[in-house]
Amino acid sequence: MVRLLGPQDRFLTTIEKQYPGVTVHVRGNEIALSGPNDDVAAVARLVEELQHMIRNGVDFDEAQVSTSARMLGIDSSQSPSDLLGAPILTSRGKSIRPKTLGQKEYVDAIDQNTIVFGIGPAGTGKTYLAMAKAVQALQRKEVDRIILTRPAVEAGERLGFLPGTLTDKIDPYLRPLYDALGEMMDPELVPKLLAMGTIEVAPLAYMRGRTLNSSFVVLDEAQNTTPEQMKMFLTRLGFGSKMVVTGDITQVDLPAAASGLRLVTRVLTDIDDIFFARLTSADVVRHSLVGRIVDAYTEYDAHKQAQRYESEQAREFANRAERRAGTPRDRFPKRRQS
Repeated sequence: MVRLLGPQDRFLTTIEKQYPGVTVHVRGNEIALSGPNDDVAAVARLVEELQHMIRNGVDFDEAQVSTSARMLGIDSSQSPSDLLGAPILTSRGKSIRPKTLGQKEYVDAIDQNTIVFGIGPAGTGKTYLAMAKAVQALQRKEVDRIILTRPAVEAGERLGFLPGTLTDKIDPYLRPLYDALGEMMDPELVPKLLAMGTIEVAPLAYMRGRTLNSSFVVLDEAQNTTPEQMKMFLTRLGFGSKMVVTGDITQVDLPAAASGLRLVTRVLTDIDDIFFARLTSADVVRHSLVGRIVDAYTEYDAHKQAQRYESEQAREFANRAERRAGTPRDRFPKRRQS
C-alpha cells in the first residue's frame, strides 16, 4: 500500500487529479471509491494496473501514473503494466524502460527500423533511450561497436578557444554522452571499451569519409546540424548498422544556417525503413514543471508566428493596394510639350 500511494500520498493525489469526480478513501489495506460509475470503474482499473506493476518490481512515479490513466482513457483494453513494464537495461539495480506511450513507440521503432529520428522537447528521454538501446544491442552482440556523435556547437554562448589537447577541447561538448554511458554500464568498463574502440564518442566533423558497418550510431543534438552535415551523416550508414538521430527543432543554436533536422523531416518522410518518432510534452519524464514550461514556450512561439504571419499579410495587402493605385507620378502624367 505504501508503494501504491507513493511518498506523502503523491500517487493518490495524482489519481484524484486525473479523476476529479471520484473520492478515494484509504483505510489500512483497503481502498474505497465513490463517484460516477464509469469514473469509479476507470480508477479501479488503474489501481489494478499499478498493483500489477508493483508485483513485477516496476518503480513508477507521478508521470507514469498519469500516463497509465491516459492510456486506459484512450483504450481500456490496454495494459500499461505490459506496455511500459519491460526494461531495456538493468544496471546497478536500476531499470531503464520507456515510461510513456510515446517513448514506447519510439523504442519499438528503433527495433523495427534502420534509421529512427527522435524529435521532441527537452526531458522526453530521446538520447537516453537511444543510448540504452545501443548498449542493449552491444550486449546482445547485434552490433560490434557503438558510435556516439554530436555537433560541437555552443548553446548561445561563445566559449572561445579551449585549452589542452584535441580531446580536451571536444570533451565539454560530448560530456552528456559520457555521463549517460556511466549510468548504463560499469564505470570501470567504459574506459576500456573506449580505449578498444568498441565505444567511440566523437564530434560530427570526424564522420566524413567513413563507412559505419555493424555499428549502432547515435547522433545527438541534431537540430544543430546544417543540411550538408545531416546528408553527410546519413550517408555513412553501412551494412548491419542502425542509426538514431535525436534533436529538438525548437532549440536551434546555429548562428544563421538552416537546421538539417528541420529539412530532413520534409525530405525523407516517405522512405521505407526510416521512422520519425515525435515526442511531446506528455512524454517529459523530468520534473512535472518541465512539461508545463515546454507547453508555455510552444504556445508563445505559435502566438508569435501567427503575429508574424498577420504582419506579413497586412504588408503584402498594403503593397498590392499601392501597386493598384499607382504612384502620384503615374496618376498625373506630365503633358507633352509641343
